[in-house]
Amino acid sequence: MNSKKQITHSAFSLLSLIAVVFILYILKPLIIPILYASILAIMIFPIQNFLEKKWRCNRLFASLCSITIIFFITALLGTIIYFRLNALINNSEIYIAKLTTLYYNFIEFTYDTFGISRRSSLFTKDLRLESLLKGRFDKIGEFIYQSGSLFSYLVLIPIYLFFFLYYRRFFRVFYYKLFINKPKVFLNRMIRKVYKIQQNYLLGLIKVIIIVGCLNSIGLLLLGIGNPFFFGFLAAFLLLIPYIGIFIGSLLPAIVALATKDSAWYAFGVIAIFSFIQFLEGNFITPKITGSQVSINAFIAILSLIIFSMLWGIAGMIVALPITATLKIIFDNTPEYHAYGFLIGEPIDKHLHSSVRNRLKAWKKIRKMKLP
Repeated sequence: MNSKKQITHSAFSLLSLIAVVFILYILKPLIIPILYASILAIMIFPIQNFLEKKWRCNRLFASLCSITIIFFITALLGTIIYFRLNALINNSEIYIAKLTTLYYNFIEFTYDTFGISRRSSLFTKDLRLESLLKGRFDKIGEFIYQSGSLFSYLVLIPIYLFFFLYYRRFFRVFYYKLFINKPKVFLNRMIRKVYKIQQNYLLGLIKVIIIVGCLNSIGLLLLGIGNPFFFGFLAAFLLLIPYIGIFIGSLLPAIVALATKDSAWYAFGVIAIFSFIQFLEGNFITPKITGSQVSINAFIAILSLIIFSMLWGIAGMIVALPITATLKIIFDNTPEYHAYGFLIGEPIDKHLHSSVRNRLKAWKKIRKMKLP
């Protein structure tokens, strides 16, 4: 009888999970702006709190000022990116001609090196690289703007952000009523933990972007690549897309290096420098700055990126780690979900050591005890 109940419970849990995933996928236009607005609300809450407590501003004025600050920062970044990309697009004809020449030179080099017949269809100049590039190079800016869903919700996000800031106590009371069986001390502690981990992640990410942007720019300056600070900080800004963002950001300066330099080694140098900086960022910079505040193991981090990218595309990849970190807090504080919180967290040393090594240590101790 118990086994039937367990099977029924497992089947119900599986169906519930499938239903939740389906709803999340269908309701993407509704959920994404709410998620972005909630993350932004947590990020700018210190400004809101400062205006209310230090300057004695009422909540309406403080909320409007906080949103205005975010708006101006976003507008400034968008304007810089627009004009830089526009200048790049204006030189697209020069870049296309140079890249076409390099492509034909590469084909000739392949023919001569590997002895491939020029009649072979493996490499052919009939591909007309100019026709492939021309008309598509102009869409680089459009692609970058459309790659993040944030720009699709310029109206909804500020509205949601305003209400998250202005109605925050109202939402807190709703939270108390929703979990009426839990003490308020426990619920307040959960809220503080969520705020703390989100703010630490966001502030740490900003610091990492600044450091990586400076390192990228220095590397491009040493190679003599044009617009080094723009390309360096653009690639750093793409760290919002974990693991693959800086790789995507390295492609544009590498293409510019191919089109503007006399040697292809400059493009390889760009990719090598950015890869080295990516190594430093992943192994030293980010762990040092964020520490153990966002304690998600690498396997779950990669898995969450894949799942959220399948659900919501690039917009999902940006919010994957903050959502997973929040879920870990909820799981850790909910007894029936402790196992899932444990799975998300970082493994301790004893989980990474080989059992053979442990048995060897035990055998050495026993041997020492037997010796006179």
